[in-house]
Amino acid sequence: MAENIKSIQYIRMNDGDYSFDAVTIGGKSVEEIGELVTSINGESTNSQYPSAKCLYKMIYGIQQRDYSKDYLTFEITSPGNIVWKATNTGYTCAIEYSKNGGEWTSITSNKGTSAPSISVVAGDKVQFRGNNATYTPGYNRYNYFSGTTCGFNVEGNIMSLINSTDFTTATTLSSSDTFNRLFFNCTGLTDASNLVLPATTLTNNCYYDMFNGCTGLTTAPELPATTLANFCYAYMFYGCTSLITSPTILPATTLAVGSCRNMFQGCTSLTTVPEIHATTLAENCCHSMFYGCTSLTTAPELPATTLANNCYDTMFCECTGLTTAPELPATTLANYCYNQMFYGCTSLTTAPELPATTLVDSCYAYMFRGCSNLTTAPELPATTLASGCYQNMFYGCTNLNYIKCLATDISASNCTYYWVSGVAASGTFVKNPAMSSWTTGNNGIPSNWTIQNA
Repeated sequence: MAENIKSIQYIRMNDGDYSFDAVTIGGKSVEEIGELVTSINGESTNSQYPSAKCLYKMIYGIQQRDYSKDYLTFEITSPGNIVWKATNTGYTCAIEYSKNGGEWTSITSNKGTSAPSISVVAGDKVQFRGNNATYTPGYNRYNYFSGTTCGFNVEGNIMSLINSTDFTTATTLSSSDTFNRLFFNCTGLTDASNLVLPATTLTNNCYYDMFNGCTGLTTAPELPATTLANFCYAYMFYGCTSLITSPTILPATTLAVGSCRNMFQGCTSLTTVPEIHATTLAENCCHSMFYGCTSLTTAPELPATTLANNCYDTMFCECTGLTTAPELPATTLANYCYNQMFYGCTSLTTAPELPATTLVDSCYAYMFRGCSNLTTAPELPATTLASGCYQNMFYGCTNLNYIKCLATDISASNCTYYWVSGVAASGTFVKNPAMSSWTTGNNGIPSNWTIQNA
């Protein structure tokens, strides 16, 4: 069971109900007894307690098992080998493992067929500990479990690889790239929901590529960190095509450069997304975060009102199942902030409001390109356009038949370049009554549309 029991009460149902508290009964632990007990150690409850009709377990308080107190553990679900690999023999790492509670054995990572391996079968438990500040001491100098052939779930405290003795209280990473690629391409990894990543202040690239290519992973660990670092979660679950459940929340209110970029890209089974609490953004912080998550139907709220360069660039690009876009309350934009944000979201029917009145270079470029089910564009209140701001914005929106644009100055370079190419053959364009220099066609008001003044 996955619980530590606070209080257990066993109730014998007989003529005069009688109850008592116990941690063990009949020599068997409560974890093994189950909810409805009809036998203990092979003997029926009636033979041990003749007056009892049956024995029930009542749980008055359950505390989830505290996995932070456990070493990093692989629970083996199918046979194979755990491989401890290095990409550069000049930068190896030694760790220790214990199999099924046995002696601790030291292994040092190595390249190719020289990498040490641990033979396992279903039901085995292998624990790991180490004293290494980082497992990636430089570019292309990874120490990781890539090449592992067994099926497994991972649980316990990742910090047992950093501090083998005091990991239960460790919450600080001291080096960059700490766990970069640790489970890279571990296709047999299924469940990481009980993996504890307790660090609250992260370092550059610390979880970069951590589960990249784990195509069997269905459930991700929680991510409690409140202070992020550059590229800390970048590509973390990239290509995890079986991932259904994401972390519940990203509690950090301030993001860092590239911190969540490409984090879930290609997670084609993902149906839940984490809450995003960040109100202070950084360049490329959410770039391609959910790119190609084709099973995603709803998006997280994005509360930031001041944006950063490329912050949401291609964030939901090719999310073909997305039907509802998040609200976008930002009034202070940045270059390329919403570039290609919903590009190819073919199920999107309603666009979010865009309240900003001061535009910047390519802020909305390609934003809704290929959204073939979009019928109404968001109102565009800005009067002065910026270079490339609406470029390709509604390109290929074949059902789009209503646009309200209040621009009066469209002189900036490429500001409306091919912005309405491929929209519906007829529709309504509402313009600013003070504007008389619109042209018709792909770069202006769609041909054959009705023109109205706002």
